[in-house]
Amino acid sequence: MNLGPVPIPRFDPYAPLHYVCRRAQGKPAMNGKLDSPFWEKAPWTSDFVDIEGDLKPKPWKRTRVKMLWDDEYLYVGALMEEDEIWGNVRERDAVIFHDNDFEIFLDPDGDTHLYYELEINALGTVWDLLLPKPYRDGGPPVNGWDIQGLKTAVHIDGELNNPSAVNRGWSVEIALPWKSLKECAAGGRAPVPGDSWRINFSRVEWHVEVKDGKYVKRANPETGRTLPEENWVWSPMGLINMHYPELWGYLWFAGEEGPFDPGRDPDAQTKWELRQLYYLERKYHAEKGAFCSDWEILKGETSWSMEPRIEAGTWFFDISATASDGLSRLHIREDGKLWREGGS
Repeated sequence: MNLGPVPIPRFDPYAPLHYVCRRAQGKPAMNGKLDSPFWEKAPWTSDFVDIEGDLKPKPWKRTRVKMLWDDEYLYVGALMEEDEIWGNVRERDAVIFHDNDFEIFLDPDGDTHLYYELEINALGTVWDLLLPKPYRDGGPPVNGWDIQGLKTAVHIDGELNNPSAVNRGWSVEIALPWKSLKECAAGGRAPVPGDSWRINFSRVEWHVEVKDGKYVKRANPETGRTLPEENWVWSPMGLINMHYPELWGYLWFAGEEGPFDPGRDPDAQTKWELRQLYYLERKYHAEKGAFCSDWEILKGETSWSMEPRIEAGTWFFDISATASDGLSRLHIREDGKLWREGGS
């Protein structure tokens, strides 16, 4: 396992976004369009921002998402403004983000381990994978894993790979089956009203120009290297890395029609402070060759709402704090896994 330092996200305050997902009425047409009656009662997310949040300018092309759910699927619809619609990757499970793409990241139980990633381009080519751990914690991804029963559709408002066309955007409809997703959920079950999962979305946007009637990626004229892509997301990450599941937004599953108060995770602050200690422990190990068991050293000059219990050695640590119920304890360890012990 790599025990080197991990980049620390930069934003203040820590405020993942929330989305209340309503029950679906009927089934989607699965033609990639989001103007059907099926989607009418699904609210839009806020517009996507740069992956680093307020550290960077806002995207110049709008991206929004809608979600619904029923007993079989989580439905995701995404709408992307785009005047340059192109795609080249046609092989399933190839690296889709070499094209412009839309991506979904989903952690059912919120422990940052065993989560899903799905990418799709304007051609409708899919890359779906299971990640036992984030890359920073040793990965690697399981590329051979497929979302059995997945349904996808793409709609092009314009023409694909035609720079002379009048292009307005592209949209996708995606139906993610619980029969596949529930295997990494708490209790191995699909969600019920009142549950929340962690979720985020990303849009990769490359800088292109037209040469010989085709879109090609722009290069830095001084180095000849392709310009880096833009990364636009729903809930900002504070760094250029989607594989920090603790920073994703919350997806709340509502019941039938009527008011729904998603509330908030009463342990969110404690979990976030434990995560910050994980960052500090990884930094300490990189410098000292072992993890730190001294709270006075580890806490530094930061103000903390808790006083944790720390067990640490050369190759491991376990940091825990009392949960809001006063009965259970929340733990985090050297590979980033966060879990609850005891309580009801």
